[in-house]
Order: sequence, then structure tokens, then C-alpha cells
Amino acid sequence: MPLETSVHWHGLFQQKSNWADGVAYVTQCPLRQQQSFEYRFQPTNQTGTYWYHSHYSTQYCDGLRGPLVIYDPDDPLAYLYDVDNETTVITLADWYHTPSVTLGKSFGVVSNATLINGRGRYSDGPSIALSVVNVTHGLRYRFRVVSLSCDPSFNFTIDGHRMTIIEVDGNEVEPVEVDSIPILAGQRYSVVVTANQTVGNYWIRALSNAPNSSYSGDQNLAILRYEGAKDENPTSSATYDIGFNESSLHPLVNPGAPGVPEIGKADVNLQFSVGTNSSGYFTINNVSFTDPTVPVLLQILSGARDASQLLPNGSVYVLPSDKVIEISFPDPTAATGAPHPIHLHGHAFDVVRVAGSNTTNFVNPVRRDVVSIGNSSTDNVTIRFKTDNAGPWFLHCHIDWHLHHGFAVVLAEAPDLAAAQESAVAPAAWYQLCQD
Repeated sequence: MPLETSVHWHGLFQQKSNWADGVAYVTQCPLRQQQSFEYRFQPTNQTGTYWYHSHYSTQYCDGLRGPLVIYDPDDPLAYLYDVDNETTVITLADWYHTPSVTLGKSFGVVSNATLINGRGRYSDGPSIALSVVNVTHGLRYRFRVVSLSCDPSFNFTIDGHRMTIIEVDGNEVEPVEVDSIPILAGQRYSVVVTANQTVGNYWIRALSNAPNSSYSGDQNLAILRYEGAKDENPTSSATYDIGFNESSLHPLVNPGAPGVPEIGKADVNLQFSVGTNSSGYFTINNVSFTDPTVPVLLQILSGARDASQLLPNGSVYVLPSDKVIEISFPDPTAATGAPHPIHLHGHAFDVVRVAGSNTTNFVNPVRRDVVSIGNSSTDNVTIRFKTDNAGPWFLHCHIDWHLHHGFAVVLAEAPDLAAAQESAVAPAAWYQLCQD
């Protein structure tokens, strides 16, 4: 794997601690070999399901990633479940037999296996033991499903059991019952599952959208095992009765998108046209992102304020403080490899127009930090958020191979305020990273 590193705390806003966001060449210089660095920050007013991962090159594809849960002692939905602990976290990931340093030099990379809680099988590989999630009949479980994926999305199901979604990317939602969930790279869902079926074993399925993905040889599978069941593989089958609809997910707390409830009526309206250039690199508004030699935050602390002064040229958008921002992503198919999961650092945003729909919702749209921008040329996913968190924040495709090949921009939010704020709190060790 790459020998330098930085660590991002995905979904945590880093309010007044932009220096700790962990993005190499955006908010810090990477750690070199033999260096150490401490991230110390306060996730104010945030609870829920998050994760951490390397944000240097393609390093997290080699395994530097894991779940991060902040439990809420006053969870308003706690009455819906009985069990919520380290045994009810379910991670989904892709795995590669070739190091990412090599894979990152090519395009169209395909994973070798799906891992559920760190275990999985691959085509013509050994029949290793699959992950087992243990339950007791009659209890209700809050499963925190976390996609640690570098690339594929997954269709997550549990044979014979419906799931009630109560959290999306760290945001509580009004409960919605489903029997399958499409989960893209970086996304998280908390679901309540009642162990009310006959004592036995049931397949947990996470079929990826990678080419030739299948259940052959028990790939893409784990086991839900009831207390008292035999230690054997399930014989269950999947049934789907309730479709998943992202637009049916509504925030439980403070619903509603900011600003005038009409497309194009925010304080700042941006259109990010995604694409692929003749060399195969990804672009946003015809510009492919490349790492600057000096982190964007350090540029701001050194006096740069305007987009014309900030590097990389054409990839930094300066946003004013305390304004409503609207971003639309028309025709995601112009960039190969859709659907693209778009992640914004430093914020959760309201998705006022979801993929697969022309209808807008400003009253109670889903609020999250990773959104699919769709896989149809007619899609035009639109998000809104308020600039209430000064600093340079990365916006990028969370398919890490796509980010590696340029699918990103930086939103430099309130640079003057960011400079004053971060100069007062960034530790000496942070500056030292860029001097060694």
C-alpha cells in the first residue's frame, strides 16, 4: 500500500477543526513513514454511524478503514430496538488481491471479493468460514450497516426478515420498512430487525454491482444465526416485497431544506457537470482534480482567499459565509461508471431532488452526506446546505478509483473566517507535517 497516510473521519463535521479533517493536500500534508500525528477534535452535537478511512491516494482500498459509532444516550428512536452494540455493526467492503498502488495506474478496476465484517469468498478460492451475526429469538436489533467500499455498491438484504430504516448517514429518519437497501460507497444505514422467524440460519446478502457478481460458492454472503440453531449454512431464499425509495426517507429532527423552496433560488446556485476526458480521467466542469503541492487550508492560512489564488486551478470554489448553497449534478452518465456516490465533507445536505425523479421536495427531503447522483442521462440530483462551517471541504465521488483519477473539487467556505478560526486551533504538529 502507499507508505504515506492521512485519516479522515467520514461524516464528522469538524466544526472549528477543519485541520483535523484528514484529507491529504486539502486539509493537511500527509504523514511520512515513521511519523506520528494525533487527531484531537470534538464531534459536537453529532451521534450516529460513521467511519474512518485513509484519505491519501487509494490507500483505504488496501484496508485502512473501519466503522466509527457515536452512541446517543437520548436516542429518540431507542424504543424501537433492544440491542445496539459492537456485535450489531455490519461492514460491507470490497477486497483486491493486487495492491492499490498498482491498480491505481489503470482504469476499470474490479474487486476480487466482497467482505461482510471482514470475511468473504472469491471465485475459485478457499471455502473460508463466513461471518456470523448472532441473534436471540424475540429481540429487536439495531444493525448499523456501513459501506467501507472503494468501488462497488451493494444490495443488502436478510432472508426472511424485513428491515426498518431509522438512520441515514448519521441522521435519524422517520421509520421506513424495506426488505432491501442499495448502499453505495461511504453510505450508512441503521435498520431495526426483529428476530421473529423460526430458529435457524438465514443468509445475509450483499450482492455487489461488480461484473459477474453472484452467490456462487457462497460469495457475497454472511449468516444470521439464531441462538439454538445448528452451526450450518442456511438454506433460506430471498424474497422482495417492499421496494426501496430514497425519497421516502424523511429526517426525524428539523426537517426541511434551507432557502427559497424552488430550484435555482438559493443564494448561490452551482451546476457541476461531470464527465470523462479523452485520457479517461474524470472531470467536474471540464477540470480534472490534481493534488496541489500545498494543502488548500495552508494556502488559506498563508493569505490566499480568491478562487484565482487557490490551487489547483479550476477546482476550488469559494463560498460566502451563512448562505444557502444549491448544487445540481445533471446527466451523471457523462462520467463513466455510474452511479457515482458524491460525498461532501463538513456537512450533511438535503437532497431536494433524488436520482430517478424529477419531483422536488423542500419540505422534508432526505438528509445525508453521500448521495447517488443516478445512472440515467435524465437524472439531475440537487442538494442544498448552508455555509455554517468555515474551511475548505472536499466534494468528491466516493468510488476511490474515480477520486484518484480526478473526480473532485474543493469548496472553500468563508476563507477569511476559516483563516482566523484555524490559525487559532491548528496544533504545531499540523504545521510540522508540511516541513518534514
